[in-house]
Amino acid sequence: MPDKAPIKFFSGKESRYLAEKITRSYGVELGKSSIIQFSDGEFQPCLEESVRGSVVFIIQSTFPPSDNLFELLLMIDAAKRASAYKVVAVIPYLGLARQDRKDRPRVSIGAKLVADLLSSAGVSRVMTMDLHADQIQGFFDVPVDHLYASSIFVPYIKDMGLDNLVIAAPDMGGTKRANAYSRFLNSEMVICYKLRKKANYVDEITIIGDVSGKNVVIVDDMIDTAGTILLAADLMMQSGAKSVRAVATHPVLSGQSLERIEKSAISEIVVTDTIPHKYDSGKITVLSVADLFATVIDKVYNYQSISSTFIV
Repeated sequence: MPDKAPIKFFSGKESRYLAEKITRSYGVELGKSSIIQFSDGEFQPCLEESVRGSVVFIIQSTFPPSDNLFELLLMIDAAKRASAYKVVAVIPYLGLARQDRKDRPRVSIGAKLVADLLSSAGVSRVMTMDLHADQIQGFFDVPVDHLYASSIFVPYIKDMGLDNLVIAAPDMGGTKRANAYSRFLNSEMVICYKLRKKANYVDEITIIGDVSGKNVVIVDDMIDTAGTILLAADLMMQSGAKSVRAVATHPVLSGQSLERIEKSAISEIVVTDTIPHKYDSGKITVLSVADLFATVIDKVYNYQSISSTFIV
């Protein structure tokens, strides 16, 4: 092997919009690839240029449908069979990450299965952002670079210049993330305690802490139905909050979430482009993660520490 293997970038179909931003920021062109579609729905990705001896970065978020995950697996397999030196899966949004434990009998641990599938496909390294739970990194048998959108969100929150700022955790599981934000921003913190009897539906929510006269920012890893955040925002406004905003890395935004956001008391929701968005809302602000991923990819490729990219 040469001292420095060449670097090449490829992308899955649904994450091409982000891959083009990342490669533009990095200063290279996105590699050529294609997908053969069969009439029954089967598909076969193909890398349209040589990757022999190269460090290959394949960019693909694995949001639903599961075709996105399987396309990533097939592209990893194609690169390995084409004699790539190393294959790094860049997965800005890792799907199935909410299935990180057995919280009731006879259920799968989907996040562990995804990790095993990626390893079996031949991935050398995984790069992702704001996993639903930090311990998911331990499911992988290869190095995991876990990035945090806080390095994007914190400067944005600072630039708002909000007085009486309070950071809120949307649930008990989010207290670590919220505490890190509040310490860095030198602000107070409150916690939302929610009672959930089934997935995607919150039966009851209670605010632990004082929000009266405060500008509240709720921090979370994702927004799916937006039920928790909007219910919390309404309750906080009823409790005397001056304003309520939210920052969340992954905008899943399923079902009727967009309609509910427009009708809610929340004034702004800040998300990233880890998942493609097709919404037009004055309440939703999108920040790009492309520059951050390009920076970390460069550091990983050149065997440099990435700790300097972490704010929180």
